[in-house]
Amino acid sequence: MANPNVQTNITCGPGKKTTAKSSKSTAKVSNKIIYSRVSYLYQAAAYLATQQQHSYPINLQYAASAGTADSHENSLTTTPQKAEVPQLVSPVSRRLISDLHAVALKGQIRISPTMKASICKKCDSFLVDGSTCTSRIENKSKGGKKPWADILVRTCNTCGHAKRLPLASERQKRKTERITKMGKESEDRKG
Repeated sequence: MANPNVQTNITCGPGKKTTAKSSKSTAKVSNKIIYSRVSYLYQAAAYLATQQQHSYPINLQYAASAGTADSHENSLTTTPQKAEVPQLVSPVSRRLISDLHAVALKGQIRISPTMKASICKKCDSFLVDGSTCTSRIENKSKGGKKPWADILVRTCNTCGHAKRLPLASERQKRKTERITKMGKESEDRKG
């Protein structure tokens, strides 16, 4: 039986050697199957949302001018018919995102912030700029003078929910890390 901590030399061609460790010494990710399932659901929802966007021309106007004559009554009255309006978001994409949330809750894992930023919290639709959401940048500081106060506002076209995300600013460190850093700086100044 081989020792997992022992390195073996492998020759790869003339004069080239590489070292390989046994597979037991690699770090393991807990709940790897759940993470891969969440990733698959996210990628499938993104693919379906973008494919749906390109497959239908968006026509939100009714065909009021086009009418059909009633053949049963032989009259000249026409009834306006509605043109088929394609949905803005594929229902399959929304279902995959709701399944993604269910898998993450059941497996007790956190969804990454980039995934959260591209999913509507209210209606589970995938947010694609220009088709399923509108984006704008807000800066409510004094006349927009503070560039670090820029906020990206993404409004879902399906439900109207607005998601506000900070731009160009680093996340604030946890309070314990800020306190320890401030304590070290004050000690450096004294000494």
